[in-house]
Amino acid sequence: MPEGLGAELARRCRVAGIRLLLIRRSPSTQPTAGLTCFAMRSGRETPWVETTSLGEIGDALELDLRALGRGERLGLEPHERALFLVCTHGRRDVCCAERGRPLAEALSRAYPEETWESTHIGGDRFAGNLLAFPHGLYFGRVRPEEAAEVAGAYLDGRLALEHLRGRSCYSMPVQAAEFALREHEGLEGIDEISLGDVERTGGLLSATFSTPAGPRIVKLAVEASPPHFLTCQSRNEEAAPAYRLVSIEQA
Repeated sequence: MPEGLGAELARRCRVAGIRLLLIRRSPSTQPTAGLTCFAMRSGRETPWVETTSLGEIGDALELDLRALGRGERLGLEPHERALFLVCTHGRRDVCCAERGRPLAEALSRAYPEETWESTHIGGDRFAGNLLAFPHGLYFGRVRPEEAAEVAGAYLDGRLALEHLRGRSCYSMPVQAAEFALREHEGLEGIDEISLGDVERTGGLLSATFSTPAGPRIVKLAVEASPPHFLTCQSRNEEAAPAYRLVSIEQA
């Protein structure tokens, strides 16, 4: 990048309240012409993706990032296909490269048009990490031989629950509550659950979800795990958030 451009892009995205990711094709994939840019909205409402081709990366500064932060479309070309982003950010954590790159290679062989390598998406300890758009769903600890199955299920409107981390628009406790409910009732369909009210009192979270069988209230105790090494580059043991299921009730 030209000097200072990365910092300026990051600053504008931070002000606008949006997440910036840099992406590239896997080495074995035929590169695309020009610079591909995606604008995405993956909140609780209907998600969408738009795309355009930039002449140079500095042209991204001409996009209306504040409008995107408000959830408004930018008037780019609608992108109807799914996108799979695999974190391969080795500078952030070596696990992301060592586990992410084989995952990206395997996934690009099955879905070459949908797959991209990405900068850090969070959750180093869950590498290899896969982020599926337009819904913004995180999948973790995905091995290369599982890549096509996890992605194929998503394309069919289903979630591979054994790898599901949660939806990016939800806080981590809400992600944990949704996962507990899905696992308890075997709900694999992406649209089988929608979030309602959320209440948090001290260390207790209460989240209401709609399901095909009616509304459910999930209660979790938010605790801390025993200290352990969280990532490949950790030098000290640390505690991580832990979520203990208290109850699942019919609302």
